[in-house]
Amino acid sequence: MSNILETINSPADVKKLSIAELTQLAEEIRARLIVGVAKTGGHIGPNLGVVELTLAMHYVFDTPTDSFVFDVSHQAYVHKLLTGREKLFHTIRQPGGLNGFMLRTESEHDSYGAGHAGTALSAALGMAVARDMSGGKEHIVALAGDAAFTNGISFEALNNIAAQTKRLIVVLNDNAWSIDKNVGAIAEYFHKIVTNPTISSLHDRAADLLERFGGKTVRHVARKAEEAAKGLIGPGTLFEEFGLSYFGPLDGHNLPLLIETFNFLKQQNKPVVLHAITQKGKGFQPAIEKQKKFHGLGPYDAQTGETKPAGQKTYSEIFAESLTKLATRNEKVVAITAAMPNGTALDLFRPHHPKRYFDVGIAEEHAVIFAAGMATKGYKPFCAIYSTFLQRAFDQIVHDVCLQNLPVVFCMDRGGLSGDDGPTHHGLFDISYLRSVPNLVHMVPKDEDELADMMYTAMLHEGPSAIRYPRGTGPGVAVKEQPVALEIGKAEVIRDGADVAIFGLGAMLPEAVRLAEMLKLEGFSAAVINPRFAKPIDRDCVGEFGGRCGLVITLEDHVLAGGFGSAVMETLNELELQVPVVRVGWPDAFIEHGKVESLREKYGLTAEAALERSRPYLSKLMEQVLAKH
Repeated sequence: MSNILETINSPADVKKLSIAELTQLAEEIRARLIVGVAKTGGHIGPNLGVVELTLAMHYVFDTPTDSFVFDVSHQAYVHKLLTGREKLFHTIRQPGGLNGFMLRTESEHDSYGAGHAGTALSAALGMAVARDMSGGKEHIVALAGDAAFTNGISFEALNNIAAQTKRLIVVLNDNAWSIDKNVGAIAEYFHKIVTNPTISSLHDRAADLLERFGGKTVRHVARKAEEAAKGLIGPGTLFEEFGLSYFGPLDGHNLPLLIETFNFLKQQNKPVVLHAITQKGKGFQPAIEKQKKFHGLGPYDAQTGETKPAGQKTYSEIFAESLTKLATRNEKVVAITAAMPNGTALDLFRPHHPKRYFDVGIAEEHAVIFAAGMATKGYKPFCAIYSTFLQRAFDQIVHDVCLQNLPVVFCMDRGGLSGDDGPTHHGLFDISYLRSVPNLVHMVPKDEDELADMMYTAMLHEGPSAIRYPRGTGPGVAVKEQPVALEIGKAEVIRDGADVAIFGLGAMLPEAVRLAEMLKLEGFSAAVINPRFAKPIDRDCVGEFGGRCGLVITLEDHVLAGGFGSAVMETLNELELQVPVVRVGWPDAFIEHGKVESLREKYGLTAEAALERSRPYLSKLMEQVLAKH
């Protein structure tokens, strides 16, 4: 059997295939995904679920003239395979290789970059309106999973579509999952559509019977009656009320049916929704059996689906275990996640305190206000949201939590670089976007045990607080049985020194220690400080070392603009201390995907790079050191 996938260099090649060949191509794509992602890691489950959908879209429509907007776009691997990137697919999520999400700079077929949920409908509507204003005829197709409809932005877009354009195709990819099982009223609504036996059988049984007695004309009347009945009993009610014509639900793996339907929808001069039922992980049994695990993961065995056994506990797991203990001792502690129980490890908390666990769906803004509401009634909400996703709720943090000085704790997983996932998932901005907000305490642990202490500190604190911690594992420090409360705004001096003061924030503390050792070999006495708090900064500590030392160096896994180093410089300026400061952190740019260690080396977030950047000041400092002796 020939390998059809190897002959696909553009969507034009897809259009030349017969239905039988498309079916074979679908199987080849699944095999390519399973074997390829086994080596690189990635979002295997979502992509296996949209093979036929993506094939049908490229068979019927013409990118890049027509535009496909994938919500989140972690399910765009098939699209990449069909748009000239098959030869590069082995590089996906690898340094210098294909991005794991849609990227406008990567291909003309990637019409819109993404990475966060709920954006597809708004972006697609913007494209459709721009097309209408320009007199264009191209098609705009938005493909969004059912979980994306738990996000408020999707509903804001739905509220505007019918009023703004007459031609837009929305594909609802319904597999009942985001990363975890979907929750809430929207998920229940879609489930009722799919499982309603009246809807699924009404057309076939009633229409066939009527045609037998009354012919084609009566069958046409029956179809009109069916549409009215469907509106009454539910499937399209939600979308019809927003002014979109609803079609479905249909089998999202039936290629001939999908092609026929898309050809029909192309002719519609009205905004439409196609509801397709798909199976996440289709074609790979381990991904079907373990939907949560195979949403996105590292390398695995392509035959069995087995991954390497877990070793050291991650920061996320330490967070969940610590929160479980706090909740056991304090009945007012509650946990909130925005559709990320697995990513934040709150699925480890849930079995112990199921009534104090809340998954609000992909709705970060709601999560924060919901937490604020609970806090007004005496509860202590721990909001576990990735640093990159908490950006979406900035106004709610400012207005609803901090302005009212409510004791909500923001536990920001993936604080810092998020490696393979790239710029949409790097958590490099939270110190900057939170440092300016009054009332907020911002903590950054140096290790797992200090994370537990900071959670305990946050529980006792009577105002809002945030804790940022990295993706993956830490130094491997054991967590003591009983955490201790830290003094708010108090840094920890790891080692004293007289010539250079090195502030190593959180995950960068080991580099600070290495730098101190390098400086020692060159004859400098270097102090190493664990700041602990990005806000409030320890003014006494900064003042003491800024007055004593001839050079201050800050290291942080965060952008330099407005970050911890900026806070140190501001503090020194306020204290009227003229000591020079070398800041080490991420530049004013969006950092690409890649291995954390390699990216740190490339962008100078290492002890060696810090030493070289300090050379101009060290030469002058050495003269002062020699003069002292």
